[in-house]
Amino acid sequence: MNTEQLRQSLKARWLNYYEENREWLTRLGVWVDCEGERRPSSGFILATLSVLEPNLTHLLPLIVDLSNNPDRIVMALGLNFNPDKLLEAQAKKVEADRRMLPAGESGSASIPPQERVKVYSEMDEACQGAQGGEGTSDRPPRRRYRDR
Repeated sequence: MNTEQLRQSLKARWLNYYEENREWLTRLGVWVDCEGERRPSSGFILATLSVLEPNLTHLLPLIVDLSNNPDRIVMALGLNFNPDKLLEAQAKKVEADRRMLPAGESGSASIPPQERVKVYSEMDEACQGAQGGEGTSDRPPRRRYRDR
């Protein structure tokens, strides 16, 4: 996993966790203002993510060797944001995208069912049945090749 993938994964996991636990997290006394962003403390974010993202547990010793400042680590991981504002912005975007969809009877796009395609597997084609009789199929017999 490269660093950008790790950042995206951490952000998604943190937002998902925050959204699911928002009711009690907003009342918890772990909120700080860091460079103009109101968010839970860096220690709380890092501790939570070390449980949610197994890859972070392997990287944290190296990261802490490079910087033992939790605020700088959170910023480097792309997590210095107000989760309430970001979730609100995402909800507005989803609502705007939904409004852009064409209206239908059920409110969602209808996809026509696709026709079934018969696929004969190699094993089925080689099968001769319990009686061993050939020619019982409407398909031509398989050509068999001898070892050269």
